[in-house]
This record gives sequence, structure tokens and C-alpha cells, in this order.
Amino acid sequence: MTVSAREFTFELRVCQWAERNWPPGDDPGAGTTSLVARQLGTRGRRWDTLVLECDRDALAARGVFGPERLSSDLLHVVRHAPREWAYYREALPDPGYPWRYVREAVHEADSRGIVETRRRGGRIECRRRWFYPDWCERIVAIENKPDLDASAARALADQLERDVALGLADEVWVATRATGEGVEPALLERLPVEAGILTVGEEGVSVAWHPRTLAVSEPGTRILDRPSGGPGDRSAARFEYVDPAWKRAKRREIAERAYERGWRSYVDTMRPDCRYFELRRDGGDVLPWCAAKGRSQTARECSGRCPEFEPEPPAWRTRGWPITGGPGKGFRRLLDRQRARERRVD
Repeated sequence: MTVSAREFTFELRVCQWAERNWPPGDDPGAGTTSLVARQLGTRGRRWDTLVLECDRDALAARGVFGPERLSSDLLHVVRHAPREWAYYREALPDPGYPWRYVREAVHEADSRGIVETRRRGGRIECRRRWFYPDWCERIVAIENKPDLDASAARALADQLERDVALGLADEVWVATRATGEGVEPALLERLPVEAGILTVGEEGVSVAWHPRTLAVSEPGTRILDRPSGGPGDRSAARFEYVDPAWKRAKRREIAERAYERGWRSYVDTMRPDCRYFELRRDGGDVLPWCAAKGRSQTARECSGRCPEFEPEPPAWRTRGWPITGGPGKGFRRLLDRQRARERRVD
């Protein structure tokens, strides 16, 4: 396996490794499974890779709500919908925002078949169809930096320190290429001790530093501004405390988005309908490949603006391929099936 310096390809390799081997070096146990997603987080922070450690039975129970994510409004409805018919404003707790948005969410939940509704006496009543489980037990965030030298580690340290202070994820990691040239000790000096370090080499992935478990159930600290640290800088840092209830709600939202997208959603922003787009196996990994460039392309490169882009010939969609489309449609179906398989617990 050749470890690419291109961050997009490196990121896909880390996702595939985590899907097969998480947690690193430990037995996950019969009742636990993992779900991997990429490029998710909050409005102010996006992580490269997310690993969700899930209760196997609870993940299977989550499946009855469908493959699409449940938004914060829908979560409010399905988590509190009563067993028996009740007026929605009496059955659901006060959301802290106008009830009209709750009413819209109740109707959306009914249209998706995850909550039942009826009108009685001019009022909308609802009842739940299934109990919504707490299926995600832990969230692990990984930053992918293949070329993480000492200067890049210093730049990343501030970002990781904010993650540690907020405590939204249970663990934070950094994945980087193993160079054998003394980079790993430099990482240990620059990065917060709470962050774990994965080194990705030709022989596989190994743990260079184990992370500390963060206090996700306790109040967090959101760092708003901090001094640059220069000799003449006497400005004070600005921060605010984050309530544990906000963290619990945000973790549910992140888990739902990860459940819907997974990490194979990269194909949604690329052009698999280009005649040069391929999926190739490299060792144990399957990666996008551009035949025109002769290498793995990035998601940004693979777009309609690419000068090498050329649509599939119409004949490809009728000769030897399913009538529903050509190779591009086939790639999408393949990745969608794999994404659905990882969500399904047998």
C-alpha cells in the first residue's frame, strides 16, 4: 500500500482502515460495532473523520427510522412522542422555540412513517411507532494530516486544544504518515497530550500515542479568542461555558448526520459519470481513480470544471450495462450498497 500525501486520498484510507479495525488494538466486544463518517461536525468545527462506537442492538433499532438523518426538530418529536394518542403540545416538552416548528416536524415525521398522527376535535394528536434508542455510545474525532511536520503540528495544536476544552467528542486523534525521520517525536512535543496519534505507513496503521477520554457529560469550554502568545501580547483569552444538555443534543445531531452520510458520500460531490472516473483497489482499499490524470484525484479536482471531464458515451448505458445507467450509475449503486451494509446490523 502506497501512502499518499494527498489529504483526500489519505482521508479515505483512514476511513477504510477505521471501518475494519476500530478500536485499534482492542476487542470491540460482541455488543459493540462502529460506524465511520467524514467531513462532519458543528457550524464552527468540522472533523475529517468520525468514528461512532455504537451499541449493536440499539443501532439495529435505529434502522427502523430509515436511512435519512433525523434533524433536531424530528429528534424532539420521535424521542418524546407518547405511547398513546395525545395532543402534541401536551405530549411533547416545551422546545424553547415556536410551536409551529414542532407542528411542522410532527407532520414531517408522519409523512416519513416514523410517528402516527390524527386530527381529533380540531387538534393534532400523535403517538410513537417505535422507541428511539440512544444508539451512539461514543464519538471519536480524527484529524488527517499526512504531511504533519513540526510547524504544521504547532498550527494544529490550537485546533485540538479547542476540541479538548469543549469536550464534544469522547476522543480526538491525529492521523499522519509514518516517515521514520523523527516526525513522530516532534508531534508528541507539539500536540496536546489528550490527543491520540495514529501513524500510517506501508505496513499499516499503528498507535503512536493513546488519547485521554474527554468529559463529554460535564460542562465544556468554548474558546472564543486567545492571545497570540508574543512577548508584547497581554490580551486576555475569551471563552464561554457550554451546558452538558447542549452537548448531548449536538452529539445526537452529529450521530444522525453520520448515520445518513457515512464516508462514501464523497461520490456525491464528484463526477462518476465522467468516462475517466474509476474505482480501483489498492491493497485492501478501494479509491477513486482518474484515468486521464493517471492517479487518484481529489474531490475538488473531480468536477464539471475539470478540463479533462468528458461525459460517458451514450452507448455505455445500453451495451452491457443496466438500462438504468452506465458505469457512473454503477459506481453510485455500489457505494450506496456498501454504505447501507455498514448501517445494517445482522
